Amino acid sequence: MSPRRPAVLRDGDGQDLREHLIATAARLIGERGSAGLAVRDIAREAQVADGVLYNYFADKEDLLAHALLVHVGTVMSGMPPMPEPGTGTVAGNLELFIDRGMAVLARVTPAFAGLLSQPKVLTQFHAMVGGHAAFAVAAEAGGEDETAGPDAGQDTSQTSEDGRGLPQLLARYLAAEQRLGRIDGGADVDAAVKLIVGALHGQVLPRVMFSPPGVQLTAPPGFSRQIAQTVLRGIAPR
Repeated sequence: MSPRRPAVLRDGDGQDLREHLIATAARLIGERGSAGLAVRDIAREAQVADGVLYNYFADKEDLLAHALLVHVGTVMSGMPPMPEPGTGTVAGNLELFIDRGMAVLARVTPAFAGLLSQPKVLTQFHAMVGGHAAFAVAAEAGGEDETAGPDAGQDTSQTSEDGRGLPQLLARYLAAEQRLGRIDGGADVDAAVKLIVGALHGQVLPRVMFSPPGVQLTAPPGFSRQIAQTVLRGIAPR
């Protein structure tokens, strides 16, 4: 006999119980973080009995891995797209990316930090987004090489289900600007991406690990402009 559908699913919205459980867990991760998130918490919020979760998932870690993927995808999908290449200034567009990237990492990184004591969740998440291959460097900085898969060059700690990762988004933008001549043709776009995204992680990770819970993560004044202008000096047209 199949588990009884909770009341929240009886309105015919088409969502099945497994999807409902994942969505509920993802929402809880976004609202209260992943640390200490228990099966009872998820079941109560989903309006099902605790044991129902095990009808759809191998264990709690299986559910949390799927929920983590949905949470990251939700955050990434809410990030506005980069400006069209050729519009505005490259420096201004890089500043915009840095500000938005900081906001994305501030929402995503705590979820991973809260799961450090549950390596099985992180291992499964890593496999779900492509394993070690997902960390490979795209041959053409995610730009001209259309044969590269959607996961090429992406950082799996900030990647949505459709492969939109911060490094990938920035690499595609810079590659397009390079083709337009607004970035030097010989510039190492991949290195520029690593410098910018690495700087973002350098701001977020220590604060997540060592700041009290609930502290809002913000960049120091002038951070975005400083990083954007410094990187641009190395890749601007000669």
